[in-house]
Amino acid sequence: MTYIALLRGINVGGKTMIAMEDLRGLFESAGFTGVKTLLQSGNVVFTGKSGSVSAIEKQLEKAAEKKFGRAFEFFIRDQSAWNKIIAGNPFPGEARHDPSHLLVLCTKALLTPETLAALKAAIVGQESFRAGERCLYIHYPDGIGRSKLTNAMIERKLGASGTARNWNTVLKIASLME
Repeated sequence: MTYIALLRGINVGGKTMIAMEDLRGLFESAGFTGVKTLLQSGNVVFTGKSGSVSAIEKQLEKAAEKKFGRAFEFFIRDQSAWNKIIAGNPFPGEARHDPSHLLVLCTKALLTPETLAALKAAIVGQESFRAGERCLYIHYPDGIGRSKLTNAMIERKLGASGTARNWNTVLKIASLME
């Protein structure tokens, strides 16, 4: 079974730096094979026995804390789920013409109508989002850097943690799976 792991908050702004070689080693020592990384921001494609993604998340989080001495959050999807994320993109025009401002934010929790309504009410700019299965598709037409729709605000409104990748990275991860 092929899986994708997205790590939250590594190699961003000089904090929690992890070499991709060390990250690949973590996965290999945990018994996974075919380990490949993309970019320096914690995108890993790997193969392993078919199993629960939450069990794999817990296994890797425990192993990472032991190896690196710090807690990290892993967001795991299998290849089928990743393909559904791509196929389910409700912003096809933005994906073609503005892919760096279209993000997919993966969460561990299922999103509820109540939390999605709270998030929608909190938007003060031109941003828009649509919910997928344990993910949000978010378009930032005016750019991400100045937006008030930050990851911290999204997590507060959803009551769930998440990590985001832009559409270009989403597609590169899909290519790495092939």
